[in-house]
Amino acid sequence: MTERWATFDCYGTLIDWMGGIRDTLSDLWPEHDADLLLGAYHEIEPEVQHGRSISYREVLTESLEKLARRERLRLDDDEHAALADSLPTWQPFPEVPSSLSELRDRGWKIAILSNTDPDLLDASLGLIDVPVDVRITAAEAGSYKPAHGHWDRFFETTNVDRARHIHVAASIPHDIRPAAELGLTAVWINRMHETSDAPRAAELPDLTKLPETLEDLIPVQG
Repeated sequence: MTERWATFDCYGTLIDWMGGIRDTLSDLWPEHDADLLLGAYHEIEPEVQHGRSISYREVLTESLEKLARRERLRLDDDEHAALADSLPTWQPFPEVPSSLSELRDRGWKIAILSNTDPDLLDASLGLIDVPVDVRITAAEAGSYKPAHGHWDRFFETTNVDRARHIHVAASIPHDIRPAAELGLTAVWINRMHETSDAPRAAELPDLTKLPETLEDLIPVQG
């Protein structure tokens, strides 16, 4: 049987990245609008990542510091690493473990391509509690998505037939557009009910119907 592979972004797709950051910002500055701070953070983090290979822990810390300066908020000395320290507690979306388990039961191989550090990703995958076959972080890729390093490393590592591979992700700029640039089949997990003209093979609100969707896109072969 020819192997079928599904690669996943982790944060925002499998783990509630937005909720984890929002909760931490709310804890740090309870008197401020956490959603507005989250929007500002969402702009800052890609700027910090762009063209650099620093650890994701450093990205989180530097982004939080920039947010505090931009919004003129107090950040105590022992709070600079608050986001990095909280990340291992960020929770999976409710349907994620069962959907990934079903994919494995159907014979799919699973890989995680994540803009994070190995130890942080290990903590998140421990919460999901479903085995994965390959994990590639920014440390191994040498870059942050939307750069193509994660996919390059994945295909070098696995020698996967690209016609038997699908990338699954929630972020249009970090994942769906670069997947299109590489000519890859992609499924957009549109949790935020956004609109986009980015090419994708399918669009889902969450992972509940993902196993059936992937089966339709790449049927099993004998």
